[in-house]
Amino acid sequence: MSLGDRIIVTEHITIPDWELVESFVRASGPGGQNVNKVSTAVQLRWNVAASSIPGDVKARFQKRYGARITSDGDVIIEAREHRSQLLNREAARKRLAQMVLAVARPAKKRIRTKPTKGSIRRRLEAKKKRGEVKSLRGKVGGED
Repeated sequence: MSLGDRIIVTEHITIPDWELVESFVRASGPGGQNVNKVSTAVQLRWNVAASSIPGDVKARFQKRYGARITSDGDVIIEAREHRSQLLNREAARKRLAQMVLAVARPAKKRIRTKPTKGSIRRRLEAKKKRGEVKSLRGKVGGED
């Protein structure tokens, strides 16, 4: 996944370390004294527009994760689930790689199919039965 100098997403897509900006902040939650004195939470910033990933992948990323992109064009990923800074760093990088991998391949186009003759026949029979049920709901004609 990560080779130290880059994040490997696929065989053809990698994110070099110089595109990433990591900052370390104090995490909240349980952890005793450790949580108050060690900055274990990681904020990973990655500028999508200035990245070296292919243009089509970049466009799909911006379309899918547009709400998570800041006005500066950065995606911010926070990891604070582990008590160790190293594990949080790896978790944030892994999450970024998964996000890019999710848009790496274009979505398949749906091929329209025709309904089968049997399904058309069953639909029409069901409509006919329903119509008969509704026609029986009319006013009862009395003999005057």
